[in-house]
Amino acid sequence: MRVARDGQQALAELAAFKPHVVILDIGLPVLECYEVARRIRLLAEGRGILLIALTGYGQLSDRQAAVDAGFDKHFVKPADTTLMLACIDAWRARAGASG
Repeated sequence: MRVARDGQQALAELAAFKPHVVILDIGLPVLECYEVARRIRLLAEGRGILLIALTGYGQLSDRQAAVDAGFDKHFVKPADTTLMLACIDAWRARAGASG
């Protein structure tokens, strides 16, 4: 597991760590997280990542903005960790079945 403190660092960690799951807080400083998500999705290795938005914003328009940026899932703070882990487990099971 790696932690990045801002959007630029998140992209640098992505290149170095090559994660399967990325959880991004919508309120990232330096480079906002919708842009980080778009950049991740442009990378070949970023297409297969489970990309989760974690935010205090839960309106339909917020959820749509996350989808438009390339996020797979959208969790509102305080996120239910049981649901988040179930989401990750389901994604892993699907990825294992298709790969």
